[in-house]
Amino acid sequence: MASSLTKDSADPSTEKTFFGHPRGLATLFMTEMWERFSYYGMRALLVYYLVSGGADAATGSQGGGLAMTAATTTAIYSVYVSMVYLMAMPGGWFGDRVWGARKTVAIAGFVIIAGHVSLAVPGQAMFFVGLILVAAGSGLLKANISTMVGHLYDGPEDPRRDGGFTLFYIGINLGAFVAPLVVGTVGKEHNWHLGFALAAVGMALGLTQFLLGTKHLSPKSSLVPNPLTPEERKAVLTKVALAVLGVAVFYGAVVALGAYTLNWALVPLTLAGLFIPIAVLTRIKRDKDLSVTEQSKMTAYIFFFIAAAVFWMIYDQGGSTLSLFADDKTADTVFGLGFSATWYQSLNPLFVMALAPVFAWLWLWLARKNQEPNTIVKFAMGLVLIGASFFVFIVPMNMAGGDVKVSPMWLVSIYMIQTIGELCVSPVGLSVTTKMAPQKYASQMMGVWFLAVTAGDCITSLLSIAKVDLNGTWIIGFEALAAVIAGIAVYSYRKKVQSLMGTVH
Repeated sequence: MASSLTKDSADPSTEKTFFGHPRGLATLFMTEMWERFSYYGMRALLVYYLVSGGADAATGSQGGGLAMTAATTTAIYSVYVSMVYLMAMPGGWFGDRVWGARKTVAIAGFVIIAGHVSLAVPGQAMFFVGLILVAAGSGLLKANISTMVGHLYDGPEDPRRDGGFTLFYIGINLGAFVAPLVVGTVGKEHNWHLGFALAAVGMALGLTQFLLGTKHLSPKSSLVPNPLTPEERKAVLTKVALAVLGVAVFYGAVVALGAYTLNWALVPLTLAGLFIPIAVLTRIKRDKDLSVTEQSKMTAYIFFFIAAAVFWMIYDQGGSTLSLFADDKTADTVFGLGFSATWYQSLNPLFVMALAPVFAWLWLWLARKNQEPNTIVKFAMGLVLIGASFFVFIVPMNMAGGDVKVSPMWLVSIYMIQTIGELCVSPVGLSVTTKMAPQKYASQMMGVWFLAVTAGDCITSLLSIAKVDLNGTWIIGFEALAAVIAGIAVYSYRKKVQSLMGTVH
């Protein structure tokens, strides 16, 4: 008995105290739940804070925001979201080569808290400092916390593994569901900076319980899998120092000449978010170490990547274009009860928690009948659905005008259609990424998948910077049509793509 206790203490992965899973899963579940609470709470406030100007004496609504245009607001929001996903790649690199997953997540927590505290301080300068810190911290955390969930189990064949990731996914959506209701309401309806401060409190709670619960994590989470050699460390530090110096000199000159505007920051970041994914995919595709089969799979994967970028371009406007419409053109009462426009941001995680089990059952039921759609067909379905959501959006856009506000059920319907599309694309995309990744890039390909989100959001940002009115019916219709055409194209070329995928279904 004594030796058994010793063994259990030394190996946290044998402690089954959280719904039959290792005790460490509770630590990671709560960490991710609170991190998502802080992230989605802040995100629910972001566009409203950016467009808010002075207080409205007639309605008593608060002002105190940055009073930016809808186009600039959408550009900033899109760049911010794209940078969160772009930072997942260097985040994974830090975990693999510098600090290890556990230390990287702890540092990320402190960075995120600092970002939210910066947002809680009034002023445009502190706002942008806060955005940078939250994006960097979220990227560091996102890339490593899922890795630590995997460390809790005895390899890919552990029968508890899929269930563990399902519980972890529930934690993500619980945090995302509650945040707009709490942080969003307090921030938008009462005080912006108190809302941002609540997001900081949420991340502080998550970090505290993470630090207290690290003893339950696998020892592998503390290891640095592929540490930098002294020579590599020196080379990296030199390159980073030169890059920082170059950026500082360039922007110092722009400011000194009196030419600086916000676009001097937005345009380079947007272009980087478009070119980096292209560069990464090109580098992998041209790698001569890849076998003929791996090359073929990468060619097929590029089809999925482009399709996913189109999907996320529309999907992530749920927090910008749809949010602005919710506040300006949608009724804020149901059965006589008022609510904040930020509450719409809770619909997606609510629908995910409700529909994900249904879809999991549906795919299994169809598989038993040998009728489950393959990955290509699911992607095509997702694209058609996301396009259909914007076709539906055109209807309330044309109904609203002047003092006329549309029913909240229009937005509820749009978010539900988008969530169904997400369930056809997101989990399938993660799965196909792991199946089609070349062996040499197995650990990097998940970061490549996140770059599809970066590319999609940067397209939205570029359109906003070019002064395209993303709140206009013609551009909404154009985006909807583009998504549907992309879905039809993916379906039409399914046999060719399937032949490139080889044995991957």
